[in-house]
Amino acid sequence: MSGGSAWTGAAVAAVTAGYALFSRRLSSTPVSAPMVFTAFGVAIGPVGLDVLDLGHDTGPVMTLIEAALALLLFTDAMTVRQRALRASGFLPLRLLVIGLPLSIAAGALLAWPLFPSLTLWEFALLGAVLAPTDAALGKTASSSPRVPALVRQGLNVESGLNDGLALPFFLMFLAAIPGTLASEEGADGVFWRAVVLSTAVGLAFGWSGGWLLTHARARNWVTGEWRQVVVLAVAFCAYSVATGVDGSGFIATWMGGFAFGAALRAGKPAAEAPANERPADLAEYVGGLLGTLSFLVFGAVLLGPVLEHLNWRIILYAVLSLTVVRMLPVALALLGTGMRPPTLAYVGWFGPRGLASVVFGLLIVEDHVPGIELLGQVIAVTIGLSILLHGMSAHYFANLYGSWYDGAKTTVPGLREAQDTTEDAATPHTGSRRLR
Repeated sequence: MSGGSAWTGAAVAAVTAGYALFSRRLSSTPVSAPMVFTAFGVAIGPVGLDVLDLGHDTGPVMTLIEAALALLLFTDAMTVRQRALRASGFLPLRLLVIGLPLSIAAGALLAWPLFPSLTLWEFALLGAVLAPTDAALGKTASSSPRVPALVRQGLNVESGLNDGLALPFFLMFLAAIPGTLASEEGADGVFWRAVVLSTAVGLAFGWSGGWLLTHARARNWVTGEWRQVVVLAVAFCAYSVATGVDGSGFIATWMGGFAFGAALRAGKPAAEAPANERPADLAEYVGGLLGTLSFLVFGAVLLGPVLEHLNWRIILYAVLSLTVVRMLPVALALLGTGMRPPTLAYVGWFGPRGLASVVFGLLIVEDHVPGIELLGQVIAVTIGLSILLHGMSAHYFANLYGSWYDGAKTTVPGLREAQDTTEDAATPHTGSRRLR
């Protein structure tokens, strides 16, 4: 290991240990793990102490970050049940099927007048990169017991699935931009390999892995520790095979997670497993740790250098992306549901941008998108602002909204937010296994 790599490793380890030592104390404050790690990334990156220098060897960094997203996609998808999407008057389904495409379109349209140097497909790509949400950045907003279960469940399921749903949009827009590596294969080739073939790979590995694990447990062939390892192995098999055939490893792991979870639930032994022996626990913890470390890399590589070149257009777009681009589509998606304005505002505000947007941003850097300098600046500032604002406001707005709900449910007959909904433990996690 070179001297520079040794100091980089020491710095990352020191930051991780330092946060871990104060994690319980910080958990009761508005300061989240993404905030801390992003700030340390800026501090030890090229614009700070220049201890973390990743410019000469980005391969290991991309591997770490892609592994984090792959694991979280797999574990999010494997815990989805059909009834979770039907719950709460199809609230999650409306946010995903109506709200997500509208957010992508709104993000592209608002970029048009602010960044005239970009092309049509670059506008669309920017919208797709910044559309997925990450509940871990404002965990209290989707986990506070003061927030009605209907809203918690809607935010949980949405954040667990929208990064996977945004992937096809991202890949197709990337392939449509001349000069990128993806464009060499063309939109048709990307569609068949990245969407169709990767889906088939993911479903095959996911179902096979889940079926094998179920039958191994039924015969008492597998220990609890190695059962956890199977989830990791299946996720990375799906990812590796899909990338090996020039497909999308992320789509493969996402679809693999669905199939793996379905296969486990189809077998009685898996369904009867104790709650403290969930097969995905290890994968969630590993993915959460890698995801948290990814924010340190984000701060050092993307956000830090951008802070020296801010302008009003970038800041304005970031603010609009976190407000208009999210809130208006949410309001339109929830028309006719009977949700009150405070709920629309709460759900609309808590759409933080996180790990998926970081990975997508790094992928377009790797793919040499022509407008990457400007795109990278806009993406970095938007994510950075989201980490700060959503993290700081989660506690306050959860309590404020909870107070409104407590009063409304006693005075408003038939309040839709008070609708009874059975919260299933097997719904997408919101960062419960991720460092906060």
